[in-house]
Amino acid sequence: MAKNFFKSCSLFLLAFIMFSVTLTGAYELIIPDSVSCLAEADIPEYPLVSSDSASATVSENIDYKLYGIIPLKSVSVSREKPQLLYPGGMPFGVKFITEGVLVVGFCDVDCESGTRNPSTEAGLRINDLITKIDGEAISGAAELSRIVEEGGGKTVTLTYMRADKEYTAKLTPAYSAAESKYKTGIYVRDSGAGIGTVTYIVPETYAFAGLGHGICDAQSGKLIPMQRGSVVGVTISGVVKGLAGSPGEVKGYFSSGKTGTLLENTECGVYGVFAGKPSGIHSEPLPVGKRDEVKEGKAYIYCTLDSGCVSKYDIEICNINRDARGNKCFTVRVTDPALLEKTGGIIQGMSGSPIIQNGKLVGAVTHVLINDPTTGYGIFIENMLNAANIPMAKAS
Repeated sequence: MAKNFFKSCSLFLLAFIMFSVTLTGAYELIIPDSVSCLAEADIPEYPLVSSDSASATVSENIDYKLYGIIPLKSVSVSREKPQLLYPGGMPFGVKFITEGVLVVGFCDVDCESGTRNPSTEAGLRINDLITKIDGEAISGAAELSRIVEEGGGKTVTLTYMRADKEYTAKLTPAYSAAESKYKTGIYVRDSGAGIGTVTYIVPETYAFAGLGHGICDAQSGKLIPMQRGSVVGVTISGVVKGLAGSPGEVKGYFSSGKTGTLLENTECGVYGVFAGKPSGIHSEPLPVGKRDEVKEGKAYIYCTLDSGCVSKYDIEICNINRDARGNKCFTVRVTDPALLEKTGGIIQGMSGSPIIQNGKLVGAVTHVLINDPTTGYGIFIENMLNAANIPMAKAS
C-alpha cells in the first residue's frame, strides 16, 4: 500500500512539474514586456499567477510569479494620466471662407440667340468645387465674376473637384444683353456662417471641438470644404420650440470681435483654437470616457438656451453601436421636464452639447429626429478626438 501511495505521489509530482514547466513557457509568450495603463485595475491578471502591481508606480516594473513563488517575467509598467478636458456647453459662432467656390445652382443666360447655360454645357454639376481658372487659384466668387467679365467672352479652363477627384472643363461665357456683361450661368458660394455648441476645450492649449458633425451644404448634405474661418461670440436671443416634423432652433446673433480661429471641418465636428480661456467654462476638467465605458441609461448634457448661461439637463442613452466611427453612435432621449417644456427636446443649435455620464465626458449630441424632437443621436467623444488633425490630445 505504501509503495502504491509513493508511486501515485511521484506521478502526481511529475505531472505537476510538467504542467508548471508548460505553463511557465506559455506565460513567457503571453505576458507582454510592457503595459500602459490608467489604473491598477487595467494591469492584466492571469490564472495561478500573482503580481506585485499594487506597489508599482509611474514607469516601474512589476514581477509576475507562478503560484506566487516561481518567477515568470518582469514587466515594465507605464502609468498614464487620464486625459482631462473642459466640457463645453457654451454657444459659438463661425464665419468661414471655402476652398475655391462651390457650385450651388444654375441660371440660364438670355442671349440674343436665345437662352443657354455655359456651365452645364461645360459639364459642371451642383457641388463641384472650382479651384482654378486658367491654372491660377481662385479666391472667391467676386474674382470668378471679374475674370469672366473682363475676358470678353474668351473661353476659360476651369479646374474643379468632384468626389475627391480633380477635373478640368472648358467654359465659354455667354453675353447677357439685359445686363450688358458676360456670365457663366452658375450660382456659387465662397463663404458661410453658423451657430453651434462647444463640446470640449483642451486645458493646456484652448483647442476646442464643437457640433459633433460637420458644416454641410443645406441642399446636398455634403461637407463644405473650408479654407479658413473665424470663431466669434454669440448672444442667444430666443428659442423656437421643436415639434414633430418641424425642428426648433436656438436663435442668436454674433457678438463683435473674433474669439478664436476655426481650422477644420470634418464629419465628426469642427475644430479650432480659442485665443484665450473662454469665460463660459463652468466646470473643472473631466476625464474622457471611452466607447466601452458608455452605458445605456441616465446621463446629462450641458447647453445654453435663452437664459444665456450653461445649464445641465437630464437625458438617457440607448441603442449603443460601439463599432460606429461616424457621428451617429448611440441614441439620445431627452427626459428633463424643463428642457422638454422649453425646447420640445433637441433643437438646431444644440449640436455639440457635451454628454456626461458617471463623471466622464463620453460624447456629444449631433442630430435630432425630425418626427420626434425628444430623440436624436450622439457621437462618442473618442470619435471627435480621433478626427482632430490640429494639435490636441487624441484618444488611444
